[in-house]
Amino acid sequence: MATGSSAYEPSMRDRVRALVALATVGAGSAALSGTARAADASDTLTVGAGETYVVATTATLSSLTLAEGGTLAVPDGYSLTMTVDGVETGSVLTATLATSTTIAPGSYSGDIVLTVAEQNPATFAGVTFPLRQALYVGADGLVTAKSASSALVGGTVTDTAAQGVAVTSTGEAFDGFYVAEGAAYTVTDTTIGFTGNGRCDFVGDGAALVGTGSGTRLVLDGVTVSNKGVVRSGLVAEDGADVVVKNSSIRCLNGTLPADYVFGGGADMLVVPWRLGISGNVRATNLIGTGTRATYLNSTIASETWGAFSTDSVSGAQATAINCAISNLGDEGYGSFADGDVTERILGCTLDTGTYATIIGASNSTLYYGDSTRSDVAQLNTDLELGLSEEELAALPEQSTTITSRQFGVMWHGAGTLHISGGTLLTTAATTFLDKAVRATITVDGSQGAALTPGNGVVLQVMETDNPGSNAGVYTEPTDDPVKDGTWDVSTAHDTDTTAAFTAIALTGDFYNAMRTGRNMALTFDASAVTGVLSASASRHAIDTITSAEYAQLGHVTNTAQPVVNNGVLVTLTAGAEWTVTGTSYLSRLTLSADSAVTAPAGSTVSMTVDGEPTAIEPGGDYSGAITLSVA
Repeated sequence: MATGSSAYEPSMRDRVRALVALATVGAGSAALSGTARAADASDTLTVGAGETYVVATTATLSSLTLAEGGTLAVPDGYSLTMTVDGVETGSVLTATLATSTTIAPGSYSGDIVLTVAEQNPATFAGVTFPLRQALYVGADGLVTAKSASSALVGGTVTDTAAQGVAVTSTGEAFDGFYVAEGAAYTVTDTTIGFTGNGRCDFVGDGAALVGTGSGTRLVLDGVTVSNKGVVRSGLVAEDGADVVVKNSSIRCLNGTLPADYVFGGGADMLVVPWRLGISGNVRATNLIGTGTRATYLNSTIASETWGAFSTDSVSGAQATAINCAISNLGDEGYGSFADGDVTERILGCTLDTGTYATIIGASNSTLYYGDSTRSDVAQLNTDLELGLSEEELAALPEQSTTITSRQFGVMWHGAGTLHISGGTLLTTAATTFLDKAVRATITVDGSQGAALTPGNGVVLQVMETDNPGSNAGVYTEPTDDPVKDGTWDVSTAHDTDTTAAFTAIALTGDFYNAMRTGRNMALTFDASAVTGVLSASASRHAIDTITSAEYAQLGHVTNTAQPVVNNGVLVTLTAGAEWTVTGTSYLSRLTLSADSAVTAPAGSTVSMTVDGEPTAIEPGGDYSGAITLSVA
């Protein structure tokens, strides 16, 4: 076997022959019940600088020396994976945004398995990724030809289930379990730990587990995932798969970006776009595609920054978390992201988030914060086909959702709907609801104890978007006054307006509509008490120009109450509701039921003018025009 130290330069045929002979010594793919034949001391390979050796079939070694400039190659249509003592290692992407991997130069020793497996191509946004994985499961069960099974250590693996397995990777762009083609598979009591970068979390290139394809069902129970790396996600559910996660833990930390990486969208998005006001390079979970479902029960989901419980580019999807702990371990990030036509349920969960509890990112998203009542969970067990036994249902305690955000609550940069019910407690250091120039629909039912506590005293902020539109963009604060649009009706709610309805709740905080262009804020308080300023306003950031360096300034504004221009404020009080006005408020409509009231704090009085004329605030009144409420 050539070592690269001799002056003799072997022909390619000789090189291939050498590797075929090596493969014959340790022939055959690793059996799923064990590992490939243990190598003896004679099973060594040295590849010199400038040499290329083609590994024709799976082989075992006791040592491998690969010089700088030396290459291990495989036939077209195949991929090469190396494990050393059961750990996938040595694989590196051939360039920063390349899709293929190679074995890094170095000296390796131990129980080495070089697996030659059929490529598993996955395409997103026009880019095809030749995925590698420890275990590929298809419609008929295990597909050994696509599996680097020497990375499966211990436990039992069958066509339908894996139990007690450990998968460890220190290479790049390697997956643990890949379940596809309508397969049904269960993974239990398994530990997965990956260190090193992935490549694309839209296809799960580098993810610990992937469930993909219509009819595919992947169930996890007692699985622990600990990953660290760029887009090295814990779990990706995509393209119509049905994934159920129980009693498991997924924890993903940021990796180190390649020094020459320049932000790219789509298949090349290795970091979160800064225009969301956050940073980070790994999402713990991701749900994408049409008709995909992912349900997490009694589990822990954590990302360092970026996002923990994410959906992206979805249609007709359902993302559900029941009795889970969802968190950002760092100072930034979101707990969940609702993007596209998705129904997202967070029931009985605890959220501890850096920047946002949730981002609503596209139209038709519907988000629920609520309790994990037995009746609701039982209904979801049927509707989502979770397969929970009566014993499992009985073991899930009923509990309320508790959300603590170190900045905002829910942020809209796409239209969507939020429902809050049960005993949900939403506590934020900054604004509770942040609407960036889109239709936000909010309903809050406080009859069972739901409560909102904004640390900065603002419950709802409607504002022009400060998203610069691209990662290379710059946001510049407008300095001119808004121009009245004579075609826009500020006294009537439109389908495109922001609406918020509150029932049986006591609220303390302000509500501002700082839109410059036509968008109204319609507020309804039903059997509720609200104390604060409800007003049209002008909003300003602390600085006038925001670039990627100042991304943390996004969304943070102060307000100056001012008369309505194109930003109508419609307030309806009904069923005994009471508004205690704490400062000058400018409205375009005020409607009171006969048993509702507008008051001032103790020791003060409130007065109203409509179009400049003093007007009494009477029970059952309905007023429209340029309304000003003042407190003296």
